[in-house]
Amino acid sequence: MRALGIESSCDETAAAVVELASGDALARPILHANVVHGQVEVHARYGGVVPELASRAHIRNIQPVIAQAFQQSGLTPRQIDCVAVTAGPGLIGGLLTGMAAAKGLALALECPLVGVHHMEGHLMSPFLDPNAADMDFPFVALLVSGGHTLLLHARAFGEYHPLGRTRDDAVGEAFDKGARLLGLGYPGGPAIAALALGGDRQAMSFPRAMPGREQLDFSFSGLKTALRTFLGQHPERLQEESWRRDVAASYQEAIVDVLASKSLAACRQTGEKRLVVAGGVGANQRLRELLQERAGQAGIQVYFPPLSLCTDNGAMIALAGLRRLEAGQRDGWGLNVRARWPVEKIIEKKEGVWGIHPPGL
Repeated sequence: MRALGIESSCDETAAAVVELASGDALARPILHANVVHGQVEVHARYGGVVPELASRAHIRNIQPVIAQAFQQSGLTPRQIDCVAVTAGPGLIGGLLTGMAAAKGLALALECPLVGVHHMEGHLMSPFLDPNAADMDFPFVALLVSGGHTLLLHARAFGEYHPLGRTRDDAVGEAFDKGARLLGLGYPGGPAIAALALGGDRQAMSFPRAMPGREQLDFSFSGLKTALRTFLGQHPERLQEESWRRDVAASYQEAIVDVLASKSLAACRQTGEKRLVVAGGVGANQRLRELLQERAGQAGIQVYFPPLSLCTDNGAMIALAGLRRLEAGQRDGWGLNVRARWPVEKIIEKKEGVWGIHPPGL
């Protein structure tokens, strides 16, 4: 089976073509094409994503990106078996753009339409790594991005139990706002990581919020406040490059230390020996390094998606859509998007049919 996956929940317009052997739960997916059109240049001057500008960019980019995905794959639209699309959560304008394109294509091709939860897509992204042949359920998942910081126990495909989540800002927001305080560009995660290279991670003692060993929720608002207060106390040093490197390294360490500690605590609580890290912040090299070190000591295997699949992409949506299609999910033309959508409510059963349904049906 082959699926076209469409992702437009934030500021990446993405489409991909993925193939999966039907009926084989252990089959490794084949990635035929993966096209992502980012919008960093659109939003950089504002220090964050502007929803209206993102929506307009999606409208301009969606059809060319889909066309490029088919061209890259060497396949024609008639050779796909379903269209999978992000139905939420995310920015409503971007979601509507992707949904309209997906419905139009599925209708024209007379093939199934499958709505996918954005975070379930991220959960599936490590399965796209050809080097992760032993990757399988169950596992603990750390989902970290600009909009989400979430720990899940993924017992099986479609069966997810939340273990912990942020009580305020997502980790990506903490990076973005920290970068802004340091006078760096957007997006903040890569900017802070670049500045932190060569810096002393122990130079400043920034707080670790909610440090209890078995407490699995996160909080990053206090860390941002601590950085702002610290910089305000030393305005004369902001021009010293070595000092700024130490600040960036110490701030980054405070973030990744908490992510690593709570992820491994979640593994201890559930007894799982597999940990999946996905989402844009999963590309952070210091987080990868620290988790590999600590997980190795605890006998836990850590799986990361390839760097190209950490940020939002259509490949993860296509794969999740194929798994949903195998499970019998078909969504009708009344499929709606959801700006907010708890991950534990990914799928509902209405009138004997498994699928994603608009509220009120």
